[in-house]
Amino acid sequence: MRRAPSRADKLTGMEHQDSVADPARGTHHVQSLERGLAVIKAFDAASPVLTLSDVAKATGLTRAAARRFLLTLVDLGYVRTDGKYFSLTARVLELGYAFLSSLSLPEVAQPHMERLSAQVRESSSVSVLDGTEIVYVARVAVSRIMAVTINVGTRFPAHATSMGHVLLAGLDAAALEEFFAKATFTALTSHTITSRSVLEAELVSVKRQGFALVDQELEEGLRSVAVPVHGPDGSVVAAINLSTHASRTTPESAVAELLPPLLATAKDIEADLAMTSPARVS
Repeated sequence: MRRAPSRADKLTGMEHQDSVADPARGTHHVQSLERGLAVIKAFDAASPVLTLSDVAKATGLTRAAARRFLLTLVDLGYVRTDGKYFSLTARVLELGYAFLSSLSLPEVAQPHMERLSAQVRESSSVSVLDGTEIVYVARVAVSRIMAVTINVGTRFPAHATSMGHVLLAGLDAAALEEFFAKATFTALTSHTITSRSVLEAELVSVKRQGFALVDQELEEGLRSVAVPVHGPDGSVVAAINLSTHASRTTPESAVAELLPPLLATAKDIEADLAMTSPARVS
């Protein structure tokens, strides 16, 4: 008599299916984990509350699969639901806490950024490069000048941001080539650089002059100047910027008035980082 598949058989089958679902990623790849993370990432500042259909559409999963992932996340405490609507809980912060707690940069930079923003009365941010995007790791907002809210963890395409230009200019040739192989030069405004050759020329200029000025490339009306933050080994580990509205400054005045205190702040942060373990900076 043929026995019914046990739970262990089903789990083993699922693990096998996960491991071979995407050969291009290798046999180590667990597709279930990828899909579960995609469900979490479907929630953002613009969509903090979603229905099952919303999640399925955002992730490309079937409704049945999206439901299983959502209810599993509910069981684990990462998602809450009233039966129809789903939203993340504060517990998802645990997923990034290990990284943030091991990264001394935000903790070191924050007091310096607060003094800088108080001095020039403009918002300041620190970011690191992650693939083709910058990720904000510290932020002091003096006034809201962008249409979107920027928080720690906010991401923007590196090609359209001053901090992105600084971080890209700090890459070696191999890493920069990897960026270009993956980057999509989406035009966010009429000013956005959408050509590799133009961006390459800009990065040469940024590396030579030691700062980047982006004039309304990310959002109309937004000007931003950024400089690199170097680690103890001299490599560029982050970028710090000041953002201002185009109605308040010209590109020339942004450089003349904001660049000197920004450079001084970067030097202060670097001095503090030099007293920390290099492993905690990366």
